[in-house]
Amino acid sequence: MLKSLRHKLAESARSVLPITLIVLFFSFTFVPIPNDIMLTFVLGAVLLVGGMSLFSAGVDLAMTPMGEAIGSDMTKTKRVWLVLCVCFLIGTIITIAEPDLQVLAEQVSSIPNMVLILTIALGVGFFLVIAILRILFRISLRYMLLGFYLLIFLVSIFAPNDFIPLAFDSGGVTTGPITVPFILALGIGIATIRGDRSSQDDSFGLVALCSIGPILMVLLLGIFYRPSGADYSSSYLVDAENTREIALSFLQEFPDYIIEVASSLFPIVLVFILFNLITRRFRNRRLVRVTAGFVYGYIGLVLFLTGANVGFMPVGSYLGEALANSPYSFLLIPLAMLIGYFVVIAEPSVQVLNKQVEEITNGAVTQRAMKLSLSIGVAISAGLGMIRVVTGINIYYFLVPGYLVAIALSFFVPKLFTGIAFDSGGVASGTMTATFLLPFTMGACEALGHNILTDAFGVVAMVAMTPLLTIQILGLFSRLKADRLTAVRLAAENLPDDIIDYEALYQQPVQSEEEVDIHV
Repeated sequence: MLKSLRHKLAESARSVLPITLIVLFFSFTFVPIPNDIMLTFVLGAVLLVGGMSLFSAGVDLAMTPMGEAIGSDMTKTKRVWLVLCVCFLIGTIITIAEPDLQVLAEQVSSIPNMVLILTIALGVGFFLVIAILRILFRISLRYMLLGFYLLIFLVSIFAPNDFIPLAFDSGGVTTGPITVPFILALGIGIATIRGDRSSQDDSFGLVALCSIGPILMVLLLGIFYRPSGADYSSSYLVDAENTREIALSFLQEFPDYIIEVASSLFPIVLVFILFNLITRRFRNRRLVRVTAGFVYGYIGLVLFLTGANVGFMPVGSYLGEALANSPYSFLLIPLAMLIGYFVVIAEPSVQVLNKQVEEITNGAVTQRAMKLSLSIGVAISAGLGMIRVVTGINIYYFLVPGYLVAIALSFFVPKLFTGIAFDSGGVASGTMTATFLLPFTMGACEALGHNILTDAFGVVAMVAMTPLLTIQILGLFSRLKADRLTAVRLAAENLPDDIIDYEALYQQPVQSEEEVDIHV
């Protein structure tokens, strides 16, 4: 266990180090940063590394085994209505428990927190039921995505303009460090019990559909609730005269996050206790491992959220504002792309997704390929988001073509990649995007004198969109590579091309022409 923790600690350090070096470089060159903000950032980076490593260990020990066990056991019952009711309750409960959602709700001053939280949670619960039905009845993900996104854009025509950025941002923040590990494991558990060849393809896509629910529900909330506006309120100020006051600023926040994370994890722990009392699935050493996993996850999430919110928010906001006011404002777009490239690697949920993708594809899709594809996608997102800040272009000029191309690609790539890509979009737009990239764009937007509500917000939605394109392009190239290698083998064996099962061929890890396995 200690060896595993050391490995995760090193992995977390490699993830956070690039962002830290970027901020340090700009603080010593183009944008001098006050000492209190910089020291807060460095301490926050240390907490992020420790928190990510412990949280990742907790997911491996507790969340993943629990989700897979619940998913596989639920599908053994013939009472489909019972499965759907349990999934609805689980989806709603874990969404209410999501820390990122609490942060978003506090920033929207015109809507009562509980109204917004319950609206989004019910959306996730309802669409988790739809996602489970898709797996059980083998419904094509691409047709469901096409239909629901057309519905979203249709409903958005009638929603107030102020609600559009909020709606698309809510789809990203709900798929955070609490929700993603559990939903991914739940999908794998339900799909595995089927045992057919297409079950691997259907094991992904739950996060994608669960991200649609909040968008649609918030748009409907804007139509029927009609508050005065979707105003945002936020504060990223750091006011410390010495290192002691900086340390105290973290210590003062720890109790809040200790309580917040405890209230977030409690519903999931309660679900696990009830599940284990009924099934007796986890006993003795396995029960001890799961308990230890919850403890690791709890401590890790407290450290991570404290470091991200207290340490990273102030420096992101200051860096964007100071750079926009400096003679080097032309660096805003390339710096946003650079931050976006590295910030996604530091997302805890992204690491969970990458590992599960590598495992479910038997190494055909490596974690390295996933990281590179996601980093390129989020870099493009951040650059486009900063272009919106600078120019004031409406977000629909990016979202509508982006989703149309993404859905069109889904008809040409292996089914597995469609699920992975749309899951990646929800996972990439997590805590680090909300606590570093979003404050960076807000700081720049405020300095340029533009509308924060319409120009800065929506960057989370942009981050959720571009991985849909880059991951599917990765799948398209993988498909073309498999086709090419197959053609070489066919020429040698004189087999007709129309009897090759390319979907099954893709599932095999392919390294060279000699290792191609033909499925006839």
